[in-house]
Amino acid sequence: MPYVTADDGAQIFYKDWGTDGSPVLLSHGWPLNSDAWEAAALFLAEHGHRAVAHDRRGHGRSSQTWHGNEMDTYADDLACLIEHLDLRDLTLVGHSTGGGEVVHYIGRHGSSRVAKVVLVSAVPPLMLRTDDNPEGLPIETFDEIRAGEAANRSQLYRNLADGPFFGHNRRQDVEQGFRDAFWLQGMACGHRGAYECIAAFSATDFRPDLAKIDVPTLVIHGDDDQIVPFGVGGKRSAELIDGAVLKIYEGSGHALPDTDRDRLHADLLEFIDA
Repeated sequence: MPYVTADDGAQIFYKDWGTDGSPVLLSHGWPLNSDAWEAAALFLAEHGHRAVAHDRRGHGRSSQTWHGNEMDTYADDLACLIEHLDLRDLTLVGHSTGGGEVVHYIGRHGSSRVAKVVLVSAVPPLMLRTDDNPEGLPIETFDEIRAGEAANRSQLYRNLADGPFFGHNRRQDVEQGFRDAFWLQGMACGHRGAYECIAAFSATDFRPDLAKIDVPTLVIHGDDDQIVPFGVGGKRSAELIDGAVLKIYEGSGHALPDTDRDRLHADLLEFIDA
């Protein structure tokens, strides 16, 4: 299996599918791995693009490091992968935590290799409520997730899959297979990495990164997202990124790569090929 070695020696697993067409890098959410993007990667590869997706450190098949489970290191790992594959004219696509990862990559490493950005149900600009971010969610929300991770993470992932992640608590048409895949990928995530990533996706302030984005950007968000509420995430990110295009999926929740797969694939391809 292909790996790239990060600066601290961690092994980062990745998939590299498709032709020599323009590359698209797909970054996954918590506590998932690159398997969460397989349908999109297959679709994009079949439509002439090179689709790359990695397992974030601590997740999936990558090293379960004790240290480095925070956004600075995630972004630097991404830079190692991009440079290792010499990806240029690249479209960065990030779902949920992955949205934070790709914008933090630009914040730390610039956009010289990047042509476009797509944020899907993404955590920027800042999920945590602070004095200068009153629209955010209270810290108790994330403390509850941490408590579930520490006490019985298998049950936590079941509860998320059967409830707010897919919106299955509000709609009963989310197939069991999607929910099972979420649990399975979650259990493949290292306990330490999963626990520390909660702070990474909730408390990292991405507003300085959003200000540095200088390439065309598409923001896609469901207006019934119970994980990253639209008013906390997509709406505000679109306001903070110069020239960003916002697409609202009415009535849709957080797991758009699964629940709104066909529409998302079409929107990705149209934006990338434009």
